[in-house]
Amino acid sequence: MMLTIYQVDAFAEKVFEGNPAAVIPLSEWLPDATMQEIAMEHNLSETAFFVQQNECFHIRWFTPESEVDLCGHATLAAAHVLFEHLQHASSNIYFQSRSGILSVKKEGDLLVLNFPVSEVEVKYIPTGLKTAFNIHPIECFKGREDLMLVFKNENDIRQLQADFQKILEASKRGIICTAKSDEFDFVSRFFAPAVGINEDPVTGSAHTMLIPYWAKQLNKTTLVAKQLSKRGGILHCKHLDNRVEIGGKAVTYLVGKINIQ
Repeated sequence: MMLTIYQVDAFAEKVFEGNPAAVIPLSEWLPDATMQEIAMEHNLSETAFFVQQNECFHIRWFTPESEVDLCGHATLAAAHVLFEHLQHASSNIYFQSRSGILSVKKEGDLLVLNFPVSEVEVKYIPTGLKTAFNIHPIECFKGREDLMLVFKNENDIRQLQADFQKILEASKRGIICTAKSDEFDFVSRFFAPAVGINEDPVTGSAHTMLIPYWAKQLNKTTLVAKQLSKRGGILHCKHLDNRVEIGGKAVTYLVGKINIQ
């Protein structure tokens, strides 16, 4: 079986920026084990598979180690493939997922994700996380899947050095580290060794927690964020009560074929 594969840099202005994702359109689902092996073979933070179902697309995401419930950058990458390579006619795309209905719309040169918010709950900083980084956080919050640590300033986020073993022991998915920014509204980094990603370049799903938190802190509903990974990425954000919008650009890095025996 020959499958077409696209590798897309999401939340990127040009190739080698943002977060790379593999996207594989399917006519019908492969066995779960096969999709997991494909994700492991490509060893990107996420591989997205989708199957068209009437006017909607059913989407699933796999890290090199496991299937996940929600992924922002791979959804953006899948929408880019549909718009740019598969001639999707409408300016809106609807995805059915483990996290419900997700949509992506074209707004000029941006692709805008519409995702459910992750409620933010104050939490004591777990003992292990107090020493998981070289700089101590000042607050901790719990979301749907992740923990979020707030730091004093943007420079703290830039200078963070992580102890991945301690992070692994503290969270079932990942740790978001964030602070207010001078140039942007807020900055962040995301660490997820529990799903095989020590540091993710740009994490759309983490912003379902970041956006409602910073919207409240800054008393504004439209925000611009920067993820301070080595590759980096800019996210255009909007808080809409129980939903958030996350906008970014995407570029195709490669189009190829893979052979599944």
